[in-house]
Amino acid sequence: MPHPGPLLQAAAAGLTGARSGARHAPDRAAGGRRAVPDYPIMSDWQRQLICSGSPYEPITGFSRAVRAGVWVAVAGTAPIGPHGRTVAPGDAAAQARRCFEIIREALEKAGARLEDVVRTRIMLRRIEDWEAVSRVHGEYFQDIRPACTIVQVTRFVEPDWLVEIEADAVVLDG
Repeated sequence: MPHPGPLLQAAAAGLTGARSGARHAPDRAAGGRRAVPDYPIMSDWQRQLICSGSPYEPITGFSRAVRAGVWVAVAGTAPIGPHGRTVAPGDAAAQARRCFEIIREALEKAGARLEDVVRTRIMLRRIEDWEAVSRVHGEYFQDIRPACTIVQVTRFVEPDWLVEIEADAVVLDG
């Protein structure tokens, strides 16, 4: 299923109504109408919540990841080990590696793979860690090459965290 962009375009054109067959939107160039493919609306998509067991999930009321149709959004992922404590305090690269492993696990639970990732967002407490963390990003995404943003933040919930990472994926083959 393609990106839901046409849905937004159709909504902006004021389309409502029938769900079967193609609908029509004004064709501004020709002054006529053009067919808009019939993409499912969000309410048609099943929503799957993915939990990782993070101690913050029940407190904050969030899911590690959410799958809605073809889209999988993985929430900000911190370097928390299986024991519930921060992994590798002081080592941004090792923390990033742990974040990517948690992201991989969440994607797999949602029926996705790292190869389906289209965007990552890396938040760093120390911007000087960007090169080390970028190298780790490259270990996981060398051939996938998702869109990526790196920003510095002033702090995280836990003072030992140096990095937190988000990922979005689109699953078109299943």
